[in-house]
Amino acid sequence: MLDNSWQPLNFATVNLACMQNLPALLVTWLPDGVRQGREWVALNPTRHDRRKGSFRINLDKGCWADFATNDKGGDPVSLYAFLNGMSQSQAARALLRDWGLGR
Repeated sequence: MLDNSWQPLNFATVNLACMQNLPALLVTWLPDGVRQGREWVALNPTRHDRRKGSFRINLDKGCWADFATNDKGGDPVSLYAFLNGMSQSQAARALLRDWGLGR
């Protein structure tokens, strides 16, 4: 496998690919979640979350927030970074490598 970590990232392309597959990605990333209208509502796996409701992802825009902690982001790459404890650059590269998104 070639190391492409030196190549510039096109976050817009990766985010667009994520948005086109967002419901399927969220089922994998947050399998305990449920669709409520135009949102995916799940437990926040980065904290001891006991009830669904405060952690929500907008399915139309890709923005997300945990209203209990004020953690939030504006796109799927930032969500993936948050969920996996990595930088947004690392998340975008992982999405390219592991999910084949944005190619």
